[in-house]
Amino acid sequence: MMKKITILLVLLLPTLTFAQEQVKKIDSIVNSKIEENDPGLMVGIVKDGNIIYEKYRGLANLEHQVKVSEKTRSNIASTAKQFTALMILQLSLNNKLSLESDIRTYIPSLYPKVKDTIKIRHLLNHTSGIRDYVDLMSIKNKIWWKQVGLDNDDVIELIEKQEELAFKPGSKYTYSNSGYNILAKIIEKVSEKSFNDYSKQFFEDLGMNETSFVKRYMSVIPNRANPYSDWGYGEWFHTPTITKTNGEGFLYTTLKDQLIYEQALQNANLNNNILLIKSQLPIPNSEITTYGFGLKLKNRLNRSAIHHDGVTHSYHSQTIRFPEEKLTVFIMSNHGNIRSDLIADEIASVLLPKKEIIRKETYDNQFYKVSNDKEQQILGKYISPSGSLIRIEDDKGKTYYRDAESGYDFEITKDSKNMYSFVYNPKMKTVFYKNEMILFSPEGWTKTNKRSPDLSASFEDLNGIVGTYYSSELEMSFELKLTKKNTLKIVISNRDNELDVQILNRNELLADNYIIMKVERDVFDRATDILVTVSNRAKNNRFRKKTNLKFQPKITTENGTIQVTTIGSIDGETSDILLTKNHPNGNEIWNKKFGGKSYDKASSILATNNGYLIIGSTSSYGNGNYDMFVIKTDKQGNKIWQNSYGDFYNEYGYSAEKTDNGYLIKGTKQYCTSNSDIFNRKCTNNVWVVAIDKNGNEISNTVLEEIKKDYN
Repeated sequence: MMKKITILLVLLLPTLTFAQEQVKKIDSIVNSKIEENDPGLMVGIVKDGNIIYEKYRGLANLEHQVKVSEKTRSNIASTAKQFTALMILQLSLNNKLSLESDIRTYIPSLYPKVKDTIKIRHLLNHTSGIRDYVDLMSIKNKIWWKQVGLDNDDVIELIEKQEELAFKPGSKYTYSNSGYNILAKIIEKVSEKSFNDYSKQFFEDLGMNETSFVKRYMSVIPNRANPYSDWGYGEWFHTPTITKTNGEGFLYTTLKDQLIYEQALQNANLNNNILLIKSQLPIPNSEITTYGFGLKLKNRLNRSAIHHDGVTHSYHSQTIRFPEEKLTVFIMSNHGNIRSDLIADEIASVLLPKKEIIRKETYDNQFYKVSNDKEQQILGKYISPSGSLIRIEDDKGKTYYRDAESGYDFEITKDSKNMYSFVYNPKMKTVFYKNEMILFSPEGWTKTNKRSPDLSASFEDLNGIVGTYYSSELEMSFELKLTKKNTLKIVISNRDNELDVQILNRNELLADNYIIMKVERDVFDRATDILVTVSNRAKNNRFRKKTNLKFQPKITTENGTIQVTTIGSIDGETSDILLTKNHPNGNEIWNKKFGGKSYDKASSILATNNGYLIIGSTSSYGNGNYDMFVIKTDKQGNKIWQNSYGDFYNEYGYSAEKTDNGYLIKGTKQYCTSNSDIFNRKCTNNVWVVAIDKNGNEISNTVLEEIKKDYN
């Protein structure tokens, strides 16, 4: 019997020694991150359903030198999303709600103009198109964490003002805190309890008695760790927390409670806990599988992993679960100068068995074939799979990979003909082909960015963009101005400084290297709206043009400009069209006048090979009250021909474009229910396109759509 015990101890000794060595390495990692008198760091590890490591280092309160301990409660920020999602999943499993239900079943005040279904599951995995309130407030220049008492009702009120989504629900993934504030409100509607009361009972049922969402921003939280950072000044500052939102974060918990939950997760299969088992899987019927119930379902450290991080003020946390190894690393801290995610990766690397990176077969083939390709022109604009704008630009002799939405600039250096390395990580490569740029990561994944065509912008394009734009959703505006040097400037209503605007092409602008502006045009090619993206989490905010909404009455020529205007008579009973040729400084060279005995109006002018085309409307000629009016002149302004197009009611001409056979004239055509009863009749205006040949003869005409705007 004694011999058997001795043999068993000998067999166990290497395992025990190895485990002790791992503990020493992890202790060394933790101790190297902070000093004993720094803000705190709390680390826990669960393996095979058992807690194998629990470490507390640093202080919960610097003023009173209170050490962090198993009683310390810290804010885990967005790592809390998994618990809000877990509550929703439980309600779904209990048939209290359906993940396929439209959120407006519970909050009908949201997005009444949006016809697409916004499902509860879209909120869970950030595919709803609902913009993040944090970034919306940033656009409004109301930094969220400075808003005293900000709560979920304030967030809902802000979202209620949003008329459009950033994208069609289910079509894209864009992280949004707002979705989880809405989920908290849905939980209240379904349970008929406050979110705080409901969640408190929920955590108690999980055995997490020291875990709760913040109830009032000024309330006392026993054993709370205060958040600290030195903000680069070399001395500690206490970061104030004066807001109170729920669902997306602001969950105060202890390391003990989190380890209790991690143990329950690892033992869920043993207990057949369906709720916990399903919570770690992708959402049923979802369009994406990389984010689930408040959790990221992406590989980490080259392994299958389930994880999430959280950062609020100087609080931060990280959960990483490796299901195949039955290993979880959880970290939380009130130390704003360190990062939980990096520490968690470093610790997990100690515990995980070594594993070689397995790359896709195509990786190496694509990676190395560029040496045989023709050298490509790499500079320009590219569009990522998510639709973000990436620019490759030279700046003072260096080449940069610039992601406009994130605001990051990465220097890249040339390895070979079309292969470049990122300076911050030389193993990260980007390879350029004729119409695309492919990123190659050292982990083996690739991402293809498509080259964007460069649609050059003319002076007329820039002049047409100039004006004031207003967002009713954000209750703010901005003005685009053109300088004497033909550069664009933007002045935002809630900011004092004037920003430079980079012109990427006629429909894309970039302000201050991070504000992306996409110009939308009407059927007459006029800039009517600009969609503004300041961050990836608040895309495509619509700003509608309020001033300078006009057609193109002025074009540049080789030696100045040529312009059309409408001039009235002295008695105001007629009007004519005036064509003027001007020097570059604006002084007139010559003018020509066109019109008849009644009202003739000019809208725009188009340069042709041998002269100009004037587009407008006339009541001097034609069949009805007003008719579409087109005048063709030579380069000296002499009339070659003129013609009108229309019927009994009003037809107006606004713009033109060249075709192989002549021109397309765009305008509006009016229809009325009666010719005589002008008081009771109903009239509609429709977009009207008239095709004419080079001599002004009508070839065909088409009514495209009814319009609600008055284009006069």
